Amino acid sequence: MRATGATHISATLFLLTLAFIIPLSYGIHANTCRSYCGNITIDYPFALQYGCGHPGYRDLLFCMNEVLMFHISSGSYRVLEIDYAYQALTLHEPHMSTCDTIVLGGRGNGFAVEPWRSPYLSPIADNVFMLIGCSARSPLFQGFPGKHLPCRNVSGMGCEEYFGCPAWDLLGHRVDSKYGSGPPECCAVSFEAIKAINLTKLECEAYSSAYSLAPLKVDGPGGWSYGIRVKYSVQGNDDFCSGCEATGGTCGYGTDGIRQLCMCGGFNSTSNCDSG
Repeated sequence: MRATGATHISATLFLLTLAFIIPLSYGIHANTCRSYCGNITIDYPFALQYGCGHPGYRDLLFCMNEVLMFHISSGSYRVLEIDYAYQALTLHEPHMSTCDTIVLGGRGNGFAVEPWRSPYLSPIADNVFMLIGCSARSPLFQGFPGKHLPCRNVSGMGCEEYFGCPAWDLLGHRVDSKYGSGPPECCAVSFEAIKAINLTKLECEAYSSAYSLAPLKVDGPGGWSYGIRVKYSVQGNDDFCSGCEATGGTCGYGTDGIRQLCMCGGFNSTSNCDSG
């Protein structure tokens, strides 16, 4: 009888414990959208799963053999870093020229995003694109020499300094940054100046991209950070996600790929998990 009574008390205590634990567990919803690719954390506004993150970033990131890839209309890029504090991504593209190598043949991706995605993604203001070997027929030089060229230094980085790189020696010739009646061999521009870096449309042989992380100042092109630094934004929709996460939810979007949703475990809400 004692054993039966002890068993009955234990069972009662177990059921009482469950009665407290189960409601608490339903109030906490695991973030099923957060994931990892290699050593990079993928979190809002990005995601690898459809329906997770912000709709402006759907079908953007892909994890291939633990390498995080970023895909837009101009091509695919490797993601080296996602800086959530400064809302920026650092991208690498194998056909982009650097200080050590110039990749000719117009093989580089450049950088151009779909019109619907452009409000969310753009290279930072301190990112310079150096366009190399562009034809005299290039849209860059229309109206030259009467019309002022868009070529200029960006955050202290430009072609005049870039010509000092060993890559130009490896080509077997040294390019002079001064030009007379013809267009320059290299033209440095900001993304904002031309809105898209498309080597085919610009009739250029190659490009390089470097960025500056102020207030650090690096002397010489050998010390520049080569890559594309892209700023991202959710266009003022932070309040929705903050409200969702504050109530234990995970931010996502509906099957239409546009409408934002708060995922609350067993149900979805158009506001937060307390309104379900």
